[in-house]
Amino acid sequence: MFEQIAQSRLALGLLAALLAAASAAFFMGRSRAVALAGSNPRSLHSRPNYHGYLVALWTLGPSLAVLALYSVGGDWLADRLALNSTPGAIAALPSFEQAVQIDSARALASGGGLAAPDGDFAGPIRELAHQMSIERGALKLWATIISGVLAIAGLAFSMARIRKDRRARNRVESAIKLALMLCSGVAIVTTIGIVLSLVFETMRFFGEVSPMEFLFGLKWSAQTNIRPDQIGASGAFGAVPLIYGSLLITLIAMIVAAPVGLYAAIYLSEYAGPRTRRTVKPILEVLAGVPTVVYGFFALLTVAPAIRAFGDWLNGVLMWMMPWVEGPIINPQPTSALAAGLVMGVMIIPFVSSLSDDVINATPQTLRDGAFALGATKSETVKQVILPAALPGVVAALLLAVSRAIGETMIVVMAAGQRAQITADPFQDVTTITVQIVDLLTGDTEFDSPKTLSAFALGFGLFLITLVFNLIAQRVVKAYREKYE
Repeated sequence: MFEQIAQSRLALGLLAALLAAASAAFFMGRSRAVALAGSNPRSLHSRPNYHGYLVALWTLGPSLAVLALYSVGGDWLADRLALNSTPGAIAALPSFEQAVQIDSARALASGGGLAAPDGDFAGPIRELAHQMSIERGALKLWATIISGVLAIAGLAFSMARIRKDRRARNRVESAIKLALMLCSGVAIVTTIGIVLSLVFETMRFFGEVSPMEFLFGLKWSAQTNIRPDQIGASGAFGAVPLIYGSLLITLIAMIVAAPVGLYAAIYLSEYAGPRTRRTVKPILEVLAGVPTVVYGFFALLTVAPAIRAFGDWLNGVLMWMMPWVEGPIINPQPTSALAAGLVMGVMIIPFVSSLSDDVINATPQTLRDGAFALGATKSETVKQVILPAALPGVVAALLLAVSRAIGETMIVVMAAGQRAQITADPFQDVTTITVQIVDLLTGDTEFDSPKTLSAFALGFGLFLITLVFNLIAQRVVKAYREKYE
């Protein structure tokens, strides 16, 4: 731990030194440009500040690139170099056991793992960890030296190229544009990486389980083989009950959130005064800041027991009204789709109301004034003018809320249940895609079994469902959007 703290302090110190060097380079470049301009600043193509910024970029940029490359792959490269001299006791092990011992050595070299390894491989592990530490230190030293040399070279190069006709502003703006493109590229590459990881693991899953069974099967019972002779007994992977449970809970949530959120948005934007709006809107949006695990506890400990008690009372009333029916008409459970759906609906109310309120407020005031001039009342204006004009945005807000509800995890994990079934009784427990993903990827997992790989297939299916809703929302907005002058 102390070694990690020392390394963090060293990295921060090096970064502070580079920033200080870049600041000094800025003033040096600016002073050089001012000196060249003399008494005629207009003789410079770019302002002196741009020359200073360009010198600072040349000083800081290459050095940061080297440090970034080291932070990403420095330890990996050092460990690979150290593995060239792996102790014979570890090199003679099978590949799996060898990987375990190498991981122990890496943890020891990083200062966050085995402090004092014992057993037959304690000595080789210490020897390999020591070699890794030596290689890491040498590579870190070289990275620091190269970074410093590049900073000095960049400063000298940029200072020598300061001229009156130097297009420093163009170069600085191009560097800023490149930085913005890189930031955008991070999001794009991350999304592509997530999608590709899901696709590859899903293809592996479909290599062991039929896609027809997964897409149209009505039974879900994911399990792994306990013995090698149980080939073929790998469980049932029909995802239809999971998709049904997810859509059922989402439907209940939207029945709660859509009218409440939309009516709240209409009231706040059209009827409430400024003072009421300043008070009510922040209170309503506080719901969006409550952690979902708190909603899950609330659903499990408060709402679910109340729903079950109401279901027992309702079942008694129905049996009294229909005495010819044998057995319970509804079967309330400790966890249920109704409990999870109601709490989830409360959670996404601010999502619907905030987006709808923004859309309604974006409609031009001239539409309201024209309706009032024709003799329409306030309610008629809202119903026949404002809402039709804001309909694309409202529909998009509702579809985005549906995507948010389908992807919710904590509430359904804690309050929806674990039973994969297709039922029209909302008082019974169901399971959802997110519940099964959490269940499959927690605990000891084997990433070569159909059970674990099915989690990636479920994640890919969930991704496609939310993507479809988002695309529909965009098409609705594009098709029905009206442009106002």
